[in-house]
Amino acid sequence: MQTSTIKTAQQVRDIMTSLVETVSVHSSLAEVNALMVRKSIRHVPVIDGTALIGIISRTDIDRLSFSGLFGEEEGEESVFDLLALDQVMRHNPRSVKEDDDLQTVAAIFVNEEFHALPVVDNDNNIKGIITTTDMMRLFL
Repeated sequence: MQTSTIKTAQQVRDIMTSLVETVSVHSSLAEVNALMVRKSIRHVPVIDGTALIGIISRTDIDRLSFSGLFGEEEGEESVFDLLALDQVMRHNPRSVKEDDDLQTVAAIFVNEEFHALPVVDNDNNIKGIITTTDMMRLFL
């Protein structure tokens, strides 16, 4: 990232990921896990239609199995089959708008200890995601 980007990046839209991977609330935990592994992502917004209703993280998935500690384990799918995504995800997650300033987002990350925030429009439709990694890239 060039220094000019650092000087001009002031709003969420300037650094968010707009081509965000999402999952339907009807997706299985095995599907969510496979998506996270395949795409090397740690946070996935959960939608119902186009509206944001939740978010699930790699940490949420790892809590259900030993995969976070030891890699892929046999029998992991059986744990995923016992629970629905709706039971594991964070409901009604904190979100931000594209025109929110980055200082506000940074304060949320620090004070509320989130690592990712879905970006939504006024109708709660997912527009992207902003992460602590996105914020750190500004300074590298």
